[in-house]
Amino acid sequence: MPKGLIKPLRYRQVHLDFHTSEHIPQVGAQFDPVDFAATFKAAHVDSVTVFAKCHHGWSYYPTAVGKPHPHLVRPDLLGEMIDALSASGIANQIYLSVQWDELAAREHPGWRVMDASNDFQRARPSDPSTGRQLSPAWHALCLNHARYRRYVLDQAREVASRYRTQGIFLDIVTAQDCVCPACIERMLNADLNPENPADRRKNGEAVAEQFRRETSEVLFSKFPGLRIFYNGGHIEKKGEQHYWSCTHLELESLPTGGWGYDHFPGSARYAAALGFDFVGHTGKFHTSWGEFGGYKQPQALEYETALMAALGSKCLIGDQLHPSGRINHATYRTIAPAYSRIEALEPYLERARQVSEVAILSAEHLSGHTGRNHPSDDGAAQMLLELKWQFDIVDADTEFDRYRIVILPDEARLDATLAARLSSYVERGGKLIASWRSVFDANGAPTIDAGIVREDGGETSNPSYVLARGDLDTGLPPEPFVLYDEAETVRADGAQTLATIRRSYFNRSYRHFCSHQHTPDDPAAPTAGAAVTEYNGVAYVAYPIFRLYRAIGQPLYKYLVRGLLNRLARPAVETDLPSAGRAMLTHQPDTRRYVLHLLYATPQVRGKAVPDENGGMRPMEMIEDVPVIGPVSVTLRLACRIARVYDALTAKAYPFEVLESDTIRFTLPRLHIHAAIVAEQA
Repeated sequence: MPKGLIKPLRYRQVHLDFHTSEHIPQVGAQFDPVDFAATFKAAHVDSVTVFAKCHHGWSYYPTAVGKPHPHLVRPDLLGEMIDALSASGIANQIYLSVQWDELAAREHPGWRVMDASNDFQRARPSDPSTGRQLSPAWHALCLNHARYRRYVLDQAREVASRYRTQGIFLDIVTAQDCVCPACIERMLNADLNPENPADRRKNGEAVAEQFRRETSEVLFSKFPGLRIFYNGGHIEKKGEQHYWSCTHLELESLPTGGWGYDHFPGSARYAAALGFDFVGHTGKFHTSWGEFGGYKQPQALEYETALMAALGSKCLIGDQLHPSGRINHATYRTIAPAYSRIEALEPYLERARQVSEVAILSAEHLSGHTGRNHPSDDGAAQMLLELKWQFDIVDADTEFDRYRIVILPDEARLDATLAARLSSYVERGGKLIASWRSVFDANGAPTIDAGIVREDGGETSNPSYVLARGDLDTGLPPEPFVLYDEAETVRADGAQTLATIRRSYFNRSYRHFCSHQHTPDDPAAPTAGAAVTEYNGVAYVAYPIFRLYRAIGQPLYKYLVRGLLNRLARPAVETDLPSAGRAMLTHQPDTRRYVLHLLYATPQVRGKAVPDENGGMRPMEMIEDVPVIGPVSVTLRLACRIARVYDALTAKAYPFEVLESDTIRFTLPRLHIHAAIVAEQA
């Protein structure tokens, strides 16, 4: 990535989808450049991603590389959009579809991915044909074909040379599970086994990286100030080096589109820790991308964009332009309130650093997990969000001394080097919370001294029960409570035992069962080992407590972790904001002020059978309206004395009480969706 040449991303962006079939006539006929730019301006939009080539493979300008849409009425629709935006002071970014190009897939079938499982997005489940030929599906292209890679690069160079653009967004660049002849040959030459899914994954990742490397090297050289990003729908936790070919990151995370409301915060806390400028993607759609005539409620957009800003992200709302080129004014009336608020907040967002006291060492990163969500990372992030602890999600290259506590969630296995670094961190006063297998190697030997010994085999009762010591957390009951997952069997060897495992009478089977679900705990059975321990700043939970919380949502699991956090450190932020609320603390060192973002909304599952892209059904969380709550009390522990506390938007002052030299307490009378509270240093 070229350093020092790339301007910061703008805060109020729109991604304007334009995937338009060749069977639609009069494309762009109703485009009005004056109305186009004025609509964005009125909605406080300051940057728009416009289309050069879409998933259908058609281009929207007079290209010498690709093929213009056959029914494009305005030959240079792309150029007219860019000119109109530029004249209004609105930045632009140019979109190019990469691995979804239906025109190229038809004209060059040899370039198609031959998916090992015949899996295609939008395929019909009833379609058994090879390559899903009888489905309205996107037929992905394999980047292992040099001619296709050159085709995409030539088009990227063409638009970057022809138009005054700030960046290029290259969409659908992912590791494909491809067994086309070219990929099989490549795997065999690299001593990889095409019949092994892990080897196919290595090949797919190498092919995608080759494309990114070739493309970025050329574009960085020829257009040194150009922003470049390759989108794959999720920011994989693979370390900063994995993103060397990008100038910034874009976090696709449409809450109603299948990502859910808990995906973006974890993704953002990883992107921020990498040090990239980044933008979050939500959508104006009721469902997801590609929806015509769908509208998200304005209060939902206010909440989603405020959450992005609170997490250090720039904001982007996805829209879709009608094939006629007519912009939808109703859409921008729903966007305007959110972006008006973000515009007013920008002085309190610029160069703000997240105040993070906890690091979640990513299980996705250490386990090699693929896919959008890792349940252990997600569960840990969900807990900390609800508990209002300030955190990052990090990889193995992180400097751990920046954090007071490091969490090793469930299956964050450590190699010898990483284990030694974390042991040194603990010796210097750092704290660890580890769960399940994260402090043992594959053979069960300890990698971190947690003051425990692992017995042979795991706990045989599943589910089993935990009896917590009374001083672990006030929210835990004095009786055993059930945990619906397996556990490691460990005994304390120097550690304090804070909770023990209680077995059931027996596991449920056809031979013996009790009641509707599972058998109760057996009070006469001996203790089955330690469930929770603490030793010299290292706390351990024998269960995969984080994935379990994501799966079951039992608050007692969160309280168990809360008890450990509070034993190890005092949080920077304490508030009686409900668990659905969010609290993010940032610091602007240039202006010597902290900004506390408080948010409250309650996403609800309203759609229970939304069609998904693979022919199934999914539930959908959504926000329709947000109640006013309050008063909300806040305690802040900061590394300085505070002179003044006030609302960032209204400048209303809040009286505060000094509890200690670095601790203040104040009350917010009411909260509706979002408040940014400024604490100025003395």
